[in-house]
Amino acid sequence: MKIVVVGGTGLIGSKTVERLRKKGHEVLAASPNSGVNTITGEGLTDALAGAQVVVDLANAPSFEEKAAIEFFETSGRNLLAAEKPAGVRHHVALSVVGTDRLQAMGYFRGKMLQENLIRSSGIPYTIVHATQFFEFIGAIAQSGTTGSTVRLSPGALQPIAADNVADAMADAALAEPQNGMIEIAGPERAPLSDFVTRFLKATKDARDIVVDPHARYFEVEIGDRTLVPGDGARLGAIRFEDWLRHSTQQR
Repeated sequence: MKIVVVGGTGLIGSKTVERLRKKGHEVLAASPNSGVNTITGEGLTDALAGAQVVVDLANAPSFEEKAAIEFFETSGRNLLAAEKPAGVRHHVALSVVGTDRLQAMGYFRGKMLQENLIRSSGIPYTIVHATQFFEFIGAIAQSGTTGSTVRLSPGALQPIAADNVADAMADAALAEPQNGMIEIAGPERAPLSDFVTRFLKATKDARDIVVDPHARYFEVEIGDRTLVPGDGARLGAIRFEDWLRHSTQQR
């Protein structure tokens, strides 16, 4: 069948496209570079012609509140509006575990707005909530850095490899619509500060780490339930230590 992957050239998008093509499907990797722009609407009608499934992996260009909210609202409305006349039968979107618990941050208010648009669209859907990617640990460290010190929360984290996120997105695209949300996470749960410490050690980064229960995850103070999934989440097979070993060998 024809599947359109919006954001199909990004980290998760390119991997998802590869998996779906290997299964024999016609897959369009849609992005502004390929002439498909969900913000302006350019190219959407042609891209969606004959598509049975749309996988939305597009992400806001900034964590800044106004930019993120405007992106998710405009992109979501344009994409869903174009899907209806095209006869799309399944809308799959990637979101974040704990989105409802992170509403103090504008980016996550944008994600919640996107999710609500999907739920009220009338198009059969599946929303996949993923935990933070292993590939995002460096950015988490940077967000807590002042000078040579990294101040980090001990709140629980259960990150997942981008490869396993792509596996789950491809599977969701080929399954029946859930008309609800599923959660995916990595196989290991530990304090956020522990994952970052291991990352910095593996990358020979000499910054000092201070563990502080009040340290913020970007703009939000977190606890042990904020960023982790509930019971029944699909767990990725790739372990953090194995990913670290492989990624540091590639440097």
